[in-house]
Amino acid sequence: MDFLNNQMNELWEYITGPELWVNIATAILQAILIMVIAVIIVRVGNNVVTRIFDSRSRGPLRITERREVTIKKLIQNSMKYTVYFIAFIMVLDGAFGFDVGALLAGAGVAGLAIGFGAQNLVRDIISGFFIIFEDQFSVGDYILTAGSEGYVEEIGMRTTKIESWTGEQFVIPNGNVTQVTNYSVHNGLAIVDVNIPYENDVETAENIIGDVIKTLPDKYEEIVKVPEIFGVEVLDTSHFVLRVIAETLPSYQWKGSRNIRKEIKEVLYKEGIQIPAPRLIMYSRNQEPDSLQIDPEREM
Repeated sequence: MDFLNNQMNELWEYITGPELWVNIATAILQAILIMVIAVIIVRVGNNVVTRIFDSRSRGPLRITERREVTIKKLIQNSMKYTVYFIAFIMVLDGAFGFDVGALLAGAGVAGLAIGFGAQNLVRDIISGFFIIFEDQFSVGDYILTAGSEGYVEEIGMRTTKIESWTGEQFVIPNGNVTQVTNYSVHNGLAIVDVNIPYENDVETAENIIGDVIKTLPDKYEEIVKVPEIFGVEVLDTSHFVLRVIAETLPSYQWKGSRNIRKEIKEVLYKEGIQIPAPRLIMYSRNQEPDSLQIDPEREM
């Protein structure tokens, strides 16, 4: 009983004594100092990387801007993870006195065991490496992949972040990035179908539209050259369809299509060509319809 009381008294003296609290305060200050230094190193490193890429842009050896942004972000992220990991190990070892060697050995064995079951993780990392190495797409590109469409915000070694034009952000594992449609590499094609009622002549409609599209490259910078009329595309129940195709700047094909429709609609309306409306033809079951019943506006 006396031994137990002595142990309790020693424990209480240790807890209430200054030595324990001095050690705790010293460890906390060391940890804070290490983390502050790590943050400073990361910020300085980011600035150094940015300056290196800025100096390369003025040198003889140049790479595309989209690839430069991708590589720069990857280097900065890798540097950040490495510095913070080293800082974490230093906090455990230097500040709190943990046996980091034994901890890393145990983590290595656990990591090996987990690695056999983490095939998706390995696949994502390998896919991310080839995405960057082969320059499949870069930061700032407008792509469609894995059911997600938008601008590439960030390419990491494991995931790719895509932001849609409506603001949603998609985080896609690199292993799921397949069948990529990149709209930012080459010029786009704006495809516009114009519905013309059958009462109007095809050649007249083509001439009117042709006069309109000649002026579009001067009005809209996203349309790089004069669009082309590809003729009658469809014969529908109440109208025929004229197809117009224009070459636009990369990822501007949708904006170009909207502007082409607006310009053509205004001119067609002024020329008296209305938007075709659905038609309803009624005739008796016991009476064959003649040409006037099919088309009352047709003259005999």
